[in-house]
Amino acid sequence: MIAVLQRVSKASVTVGGEEIGQIGTGLMILLGVVADDQTRDADYLAEKISRFRIFGDEENQMNRDILEIGGACLVVSQFTLCADWLKGRRPGFTKAAPPEKGEELYKYFCEQLRRTGVPVETGRFGAMMSVSLVNEGPVTFVLDSKKKFHRHPNK
Repeated sequence: MIAVLQRVSKASVTVGGEEIGQIGTGLMILLGVVADDQTRDADYLAEKISRFRIFGDEENQMNRDILEIGGACLVVSQFTLCADWLKGRRPGFTKAAPPEKGEELYKYFCEQLRRTGVPVETGRFGAMMSVSLVNEGPVTFVLDSKKKFHRHPNK
């Protein structure tokens, strides 16, 4: 599971001209579900994101998490994060989860994030969406649930 986190002062998502989700201060999360992802990947990322200290304190140091600042998350599914782009000139999407599994794990991730106490708004799975945001910093991180299982070779 791949999550792109962007620290925002506001973010929204629209479908067909209708705003279906919006937040103020918090995180815009683009979430890609990979074919071999399981609920443990969603559990891991939800817990990590809820306690990820990327918000400024009084000295503007990244010492606060989203719960400490009273922020929210806008989570939008994005299967293109799972693209294989190394070969050829057109990305391939065979590594992305099939739609049924992708939607199930997307919804599960959102629920697990809510269970940590973070308010969560969502996009609409499978829809053509327009996302608008103001990235503060800019601060952007890419988290991959599979990376937690690998250790750096020098450690």
